[in-house]
Amino acid sequence: MRAVLYERFGRRPRLTTLPDPEPPSHGAVIAVRATGVCRSDWHGWRGHDDGIVLPHVPGHEFAGVVAAIGSDVRRFGEGERVTTPFVSGCGACPECLAGDEQVCRDQTQPGFTHWGSFAEYVVVHHADLNLVRLPEAIDDVSAAALGCRVVTAFRAVVDQAELVSGEWLAVQGCGGVGLSAVMIGAALGARVVAVDVDEPALTLARELGASVTIDAGSVDDVAAAVMDATDGGAVHPGCDTIFGGETVTDDFITERCSLCGECIVENTGGLCPVTLCAKSLLNGPCGGAIDGKCEVDRNQDCGWQLIYDRLLELGRLEDMAAYIPPKNNAKRSH
Repeated sequence: MRAVLYERFGRRPRLTTLPDPEPPSHGAVIAVRATGVCRSDWHGWRGHDDGIVLPHVPGHEFAGVVAAIGSDVRRFGEGERVTTPFVSGCGACPECLAGDEQVCRDQTQPGFTHWGSFAEYVVVHHADLNLVRLPEAIDDVSAAALGCRVVTAFRAVVDQAELVSGEWLAVQGCGGVGLSAVMIGAALGARVVAVDVDEPALTLARELGASVTIDAGSVDDVAAAVMDATDGGAVHPGCDTIFGGETVTDDFITERCSLCGECIVENTGGLCPVTLCAKSLLNGPCGGAIDGKCEVDRNQDCGWQLIYDRLLELGRLEDMAAYIPPKNNAKRSH
């Protein structure tokens, strides 16, 4: 097969010919019809992922046709059009059995744990779990974008935030994931505030359904601008798609409690992916007080004690603890 290969990190890749892959017993070989380029591919090429073994073929956003299947694959056959999420779960660990394949402890990732989709063929492990059939209405190029940026935004906005029509969603950073969040929020009937420092990105956000766009580089106080845009109301969930460094998310101070859905919660410095009022926090709804792990991201230690300390430092703990949310009215549960 033809493939793009790099043999040293940070050095120019080359187009070459490599042996065709064989499917493992539980996996499948996909003939690649379209593949995307992600910032994560750049990080891998730069040597920022210690799981990559050289020489290496990158690429993890793709769509194609099943070319071969392993002996244990039952749900898919040769010739079917498919795509796959960025993270392939094993299907057997506690995380996978709980529906959290994205934090599978035995996960594989084409383009990282093994050769990826910058090639004519790519292997997907545990095919029965990880392959997704494509309807004819979705072309190959569009489908190639689904498995990374779109599913990342979908899980955040739909599964975790449980965004509903009429709510406000703030999206900080209008790249691939951020624009996907804008589209998903708009499709759900939410009102989306998109924040970025790049006018072309904000223009595209408006075209994709953002109700309001804010140029973070042209305002002194981004949080105040968001408050003005939402008539002083609280942003329900916020989606931060800027990884590393200071972000405008640190300025938002008016999120609603993820458990009770009512309390307005003081900013906690981004220490936890779930925003909780003090009473909900002390009840330990994420299970962190039980096993020390965050239920939203099992790769992270639970930050509830850090958040408690931060709320105490802000002098807001007593005020918020005075509000005891009625359990039967709980809107969201994590």
